[in-house]
Amino acid sequence: MDPRNESPPTGKKASAGTEKPLASRESPGQGRPPAKPALSSAKKALLVVALVVASLAVLALAFGSGRLWGTPQKDPSQLVLFGNVDLRQVELAFNNSERIAEVLVQEGDKVIRGQILARLDTGRLKPQAAAAEAGVESQQAAVLKLHNGSRPEEIAQARANVGSAKADQVNAEQQYGRLTALAALTTGRAVSQQDLDGAKAALDTAQARLAVAEKGLDLSLSGPRPEDIAQGEAQLRANQAQLELLRRQLADADLAAPCDAVVRSRLLEPGEMVSPQRPVLVLAISDPKWIRTYLSEPDLGRVHTGMSALISADSFPGRTFPGWIGFISNVAEFTPKAVQTEELRPSLVYEIRVFVRDPQDEMRLGMPATVHLELGPGARGRP
Repeated sequence: MDPRNESPPTGKKASAGTEKPLASRESPGQGRPPAKPALSSAKKALLVVALVVASLAVLALAFGSGRLWGTPQKDPSQLVLFGNVDLRQVELAFNNSERIAEVLVQEGDKVIRGQILARLDTGRLKPQAAAAEAGVESQQAAVLKLHNGSRPEEIAQARANVGSAKADQVNAEQQYGRLTALAALTTGRAVSQQDLDGAKAALDTAQARLAVAEKGLDLSLSGPRPEDIAQGEAQLRANQAQLELLRRQLADADLAAPCDAVVRSRLLEPGEMVSPQRPVLVLAISDPKWIRTYLSEPDLGRVHTGMSALISADSFPGRTFPGWIGFISNVAEFTPKAVQTEELRPSLVYEIRVFVRDPQDEMRLGMPATVHLELGPGARGRP
């Protein structure tokens, strides 16, 4: 028999192509758990309403207790401001361009007004100052000579020159007279014309020498010209100015503290070349010291300069420093990024400076600080 003409088999094989669904074959305890019935839309709405009411209650409770996101409730009789410690700084530089010889202080040293902090090399300035000083002394002597005029000996010498010139003039005059008379008596036979001309020339020369000697005596008696004295005095002033400049440069070779302060930075070391544009040291002036903070516009009318304040810092728990408001800006500005305010939102504020008494110099530059101001009717003035 042909296998292709056989009928399909019966039994289990016949039911292989018609399997039942998996759910119909699993037992109730071995399959997936039965699905929970879905919430109705009414129950969902009630749940949302309950959550909203609970949130509002929590917010109201936070506002009522005076704390929202960690911000205390404002007291109308007090004002709390937040800021940072600020102070003035001085950058010290030499006036000369020279090499540093020594630096005498370190960071953190306390210095007083007039204390020498650093020195420059003066090997080239000192010889220049010595030469200028010698020039001044020389010119001073020249001016003194002009003011004193001629010495008595010089005047006596001039008088003697006049007397000698007069004697020569008298002798030449007499010689010329004798020759002239002799020539007249002999009608020119005893004296030649050449002798007469020589005698006349000698007489003229003697008279000229007498005039020169007399003028010399007049100059000796009158002394130097006023113009010469003025010129000598002007040259003396110029020499003195040059000497003063060199002495000033020598003094500037010592870098002195302009006030009582603390050395904050030491920027250059011995051997380095300096110039007026390169600071050597940075000083921090510890007095006055203030807290730079910002006041919102609604609180501007409640504070004034001279109002007392108490300053506290996290570094000194349980301690306060007395202070007072020393400056209130006249110009409003937007809240700086670095400032801390109770209202964390941009607004117009006014910069104020609350000066603080810190005799031990414990508060450092940039330290965060809190300012407490009493706004009641019994608010005190500057301590």
